[in-house]
Amino acid sequence: MKVIGLCGGSGSGKGMVSELFLLHNIPSIDTDAVYREMINNDSPCLRALTEEFGLEILSSDGSLDRKRLASMVFCGENSEERLNRLNAISHKFILDETRRRLSVLSKMGYKAALVDAPVLFESGFDKECDLTLCVVADRETRILRIMERDGLSREAAEQRINSQLSSAELISRCDLVITNDSNLDELNDEVQRVATIILRK
Repeated sequence: MKVIGLCGGSGSGKGMVSELFLLHNIPSIDTDAVYREMINNDSPCLRALTEEFGLEILSSDGSLDRKRLASMVFCGENSEERLNRLNAISHKFILDETRRRLSVLSKMGYKAALVDAPVLFESGFDKECDLTLCVVADRETRILRIMERDGLSREAAEQRINSQLSSAELISRCDLVITNDSNLDELNDEVQRVATIILRK
């Protein structure tokens, strides 16, 4: 089974692209969803995080308080070092679970599967992919999508985009590109084009 690494900045529309690929019998694994599952119960990942950052990162129900952890990781001195420690722990568990789910999909007979990984290159998982695919959209379209979807101000939406790899950087690193700043029909055509390439190779 071919493993396709899917990436794209906030507001690019990776979720919609993943849904359209499913119509071509190419399922996807959302690594953000994998992470959310791992931190909502007494998992090895959550235990490793509490060992590293302390019990104060837990909410009253025992799940991870993501806002509290974010404030510890992104603020103050040595924030970069704390972020690196967080990523080292979380990426290991996320990637292990992703590999397990890919194995299940392969046994089910799928010819290809997407791994939707916002930090595809930063995590190093691109090296385990047969192909890499990025979804891009123009900046203004992304800003408006983020504002509408997440209820953020324009300034907050722009800050989020500025903190991520640029579209130009992603395009330079990826094997395949889908542009998603028009209508659904055109996006359908783009997905059809790329699905054909994936399944043919």
